[in-house]
Amino acid sequence: MESGGETAIATGAQALAAAVESLTTLPLIPVPDNEIVALMQQIETCTRRLASVQRDLIVQACARSLPALNGSGSPALYLQAVLHISHGDAINRWRSAEDLAVWHRVGDEPDPAPVLPCSAQALDEGAISLDHVRVIRQVMNRLPGKVAPEARAYAEKQLAFQARALDPTHLPRIGEMILGFLDPDGKLTEDADRQNQRSAVLSPQRYDLMSTLTVELTPDARAAFDAVMAKLARPGMCNPADKESPWAEDEDNPVPRDVLEACAARDERSKAQRQHDALLAVLHPDFNPAKLGSHRGLPVSTIMTMSIEDVERAAGVATTATGGQVPVENALRLMARHCKTFVLVKNKNGMPLHIGEIRLANPAQRLALIATERGCTRPGCSAPASMAAAHHVTEFSKGGPTDIENLTLACDHCHALVKDGPRGWKTIKLGDDSDFPGRTAWIAPAHVDPSRTPRVNHLHHPGELLTEVPPSLRPRRVCRASGLSPVRYRVLGRVVTSPPRQ
Repeated sequence: MESGGETAIATGAQALAAAVESLTTLPLIPVPDNEIVALMQQIETCTRRLASVQRDLIVQACARSLPALNGSGSPALYLQAVLHISHGDAINRWRSAEDLAVWHRVGDEPDPAPVLPCSAQALDEGAISLDHVRVIRQVMNRLPGKVAPEARAYAEKQLAFQARALDPTHLPRIGEMILGFLDPDGKLTEDADRQNQRSAVLSPQRYDLMSTLTVELTPDARAAFDAVMAKLARPGMCNPADKESPWAEDEDNPVPRDVLEACAARDERSKAQRQHDALLAVLHPDFNPAKLGSHRGLPVSTIMTMSIEDVERAAGVATTATGGQVPVENALRLMARHCKTFVLVKNKNGMPLHIGEIRLANPAQRLALIATERGCTRPGCSAPASMAAAHHVTEFSKGGPTDIENLTLACDHCHALVKDGPRGWKTIKLGDDSDFPGRTAWIAPAHVDPSRTPRVNHLHHPGELLTEVPPSLRPRRVCRASGLSPVRYRVLGRVVTSPPRQ
């Protein structure tokens, strides 16, 4: 304590307040342009450096149990109460203090270094702001648990370095690059890492009584969400502005097709609005999952496709009917828990066995198509299997059988393109001598493709889109910095040929 009873830091705070008071009273009109910019930058640096002082004060408040003495349930609530700041700002300050401050230990044990030492130093220097720190923390929290400590430290160092030159809105792009370098094939990321990131946060109601829901979904939750949305969020369903719009159905009382088509024709909602209304239907107290009925010939459920090799080693990734991905281990666990149906692609070409002899594709055939084709088969179409219907390659009206060898997936838009005449598209099945045996190829009309070359859709089979190109095309600095092999990506040509072997 000083002679006057005040500490040195209290005296410094008074001097700071006096300096700020002086600055607020000085006229700015006489200041030239170049000094205006310099003053703005200088004051910003001082403001950032003061954040590091606030950080250390938070540490002292917690070490002295001031939040508990104040009756606050957490340090963030304490900051919100005594500083009159928003809850989000209080949480950001508290969590930044957790990761950037030096927390003193009791006894003779040495004080540990900050969790994010480079970020702490940059904040002390006023080179970065708390917004930068928030983004750095978010990226670091996404690093898989298996990332080596040295790599984790390198990532934090790079983020803190880049934050000195970038604003917080651009820093996430650097974070994505670092995450891609450290875990390029996703093998380090485990289910525990994804579980740590799961969340659902509902904001307070705004003045207009609306609320914002922010959600981080695990692959399992995403697969279940997509399956329900594919049914209830399709045009015409769950429309509060349409009295005839169906909100549910069951096997005993299916929605007539003409009714749903009429509702869809007058449905003016956006996709986001349809998904909101579908969620409202699911949350209604009277909702029963049994009322989901069917979607494109199958009961509404999570459908996952995996190879027999992945099943045997309980590794790899399963593909859902909506185009999502779920770890095979999770898919097997869900199957055991809920007895959900999944499909095994057994032969070397990924083609299912012969099934059926009826006009409409049965559920088993549709499951086989989902497993094989994953989505609409017209080249360039990204519609997942949940948005596609079974289509006869050789039309049923022309003698085409309803056998699995004559069926394919096509979304409603692409299905309408298949017709007779010079402007119609054609579909064929490729033979065993093709690079893609058993796959469906589409032939565009002459005004689209004068060569009329049969082409397959690679978008749902990303492995077909990747080939190696000379290492010289990859920047060497990136390879050395990331430790990755110089693998290159190139999109295949539009003709139905396999990539060149090297």
